[in-house]
Amino acid sequence: MRNFLQNPAWTEEDLGIALPDSLHAVSVCLPTWKAIVDYEEGRDRVVRKMRVGYPRFFRHPAVERLFEVARKELAVEGHNVVIFPSRVSAQRAQRYVERRAEVATRVASFHGLQALIVPEKAAQTAVDYWRFSGEVVSSRQAMDILDGNTPPSGRSKILRAKIGRIVGADKDQIFVFASGMAACTSVLRSLPGLRMGKKTLQIEFPYVDCLKVQEMFGNGVVFLNEGSGELLDEAIHRIQQGEFAGVFLEVPSNPLLRTVNLARVAEACRAGSTPLIIDDSTACPGNIDVLRFADVVTTSLTKWISSSGDVMAGMAVVREDSLFNADFSVALAGEVSECAPLYAADSLALLANLKENETIWKAANESGLALAQMLAAHPSVEKVWHPSLTCRAEYDAIRKLNGGYGGLLSFVLKSAKKTAKLYDSLPFCKGPSFATPFTLICPYVLLAHYRELPWAEGCGVPAHLIRVSLGMEGAEAICKAFAEALDAL
Repeated sequence: MRNFLQNPAWTEEDLGIALPDSLHAVSVCLPTWKAIVDYEEGRDRVVRKMRVGYPRFFRHPAVERLFEVARKELAVEGHNVVIFPSRVSAQRAQRYVERRAEVATRVASFHGLQALIVPEKAAQTAVDYWRFSGEVVSSRQAMDILDGNTPPSGRSKILRAKIGRIVGADKDQIFVFASGMAACTSVLRSLPGLRMGKKTLQIEFPYVDCLKVQEMFGNGVVFLNEGSGELLDEAIHRIQQGEFAGVFLEVPSNPLLRTVNLARVAEACRAGSTPLIIDDSTACPGNIDVLRFADVVTTSLTKWISSSGDVMAGMAVVREDSLFNADFSVALAGEVSECAPLYAADSLALLANLKENETIWKAANESGLALAQMLAAHPSVEKVWHPSLTCRAEYDAIRKLNGGYGGLLSFVLKSAKKTAKLYDSLPFCKGPSFATPFTLICPYVLLAHYRELPWAEGCGVPAHLIRVSLGMEGAEAICKAFAEALDAL
């Protein structure tokens, strides 16, 4: 692994470099503030240099080659192709595209996968479905097809058993998907109340795509951007009345790392016979226990469970004594087998990563706590969000006995104008995602909400916010690097 603290001089040649050194890396380096803006604006100086990107938004080269082969084999002039992992997912995408774009499409088999052929004017709608549903083809699967390799035998039962020991659930209650968003989308589809036309409720400002899937694939979503005060009181009353198909939460939230009073929300959900879905990706299931409150817990296995940045996967865990256990277990078993299963080679890669993940997230816990304290005390820093500082009592109520406060934090400077200079000078990898063995920094709001910055600002999420995912460089070295960069402003 490249030692970033010894090699801080990023250049234009580093734009889009995959990290770590892996054919299947899901992290990407955008080393300057200008590179971030140029990427969001689609400027050639950045986009043409990028070799990889966040995999649902920037197709891996192997996946792109597979798409190109499919285009040549299946598409006629004026049409394009999007490949899905199963016939069910392709047919769902077909219905979505035809309804939204008002065009005729067709589905064709393609080397064990399914290709949706659409008119060019509807291609973006199909790509949007692919991205936000999370029902994607992985780079390992694409390479095996391109190279003519026989798919390996997966270890699904072993993987689920090992994950079960981390989250405290039986393997039969765990459902593993091709991505974290596929898990979220599948849980949304499985809500009994969705068939009754009910909307969902999102409490707290979430990761952008978690809100989008409710908007795109549900009956609409009621969004409460802060889970406290009178607005929460009102939401609790509406939950108790059974108004919603489901209540969605992130614990802690991303990027503000806030934690809602889960006991109170869970009690309201029980009173209203409403499923509670909690995502614990930001903190890591090794640090917190939310399954005792939730009916279903979703987790991006790409993040802390893998901790290596080289595999895409997600899971949904159904609480065994949930009133909705039977509904979710039957529905999610169908989703896993028929819609967006985890490819066998990705399952094996994830199994291999489990051997080192606890070491990585414990180092991140230690560094996160140290950096949060250092930043909070620095005169140039306006605010720090970290579970050790933000909604700590609520977080402590769900923290495991030996769990930490997580390796993810956010902060803003008192002088927003100096943020770009700080970002450019910090000697760490910079780009989207989190939970890698190396420290990873991103201007989260620019990357996630570039086209809706005023809206995010109105929700209390400032455009100059910097999010930090702590790696294994060591708390002392990381704090020293941040202190030197801040003191140089």
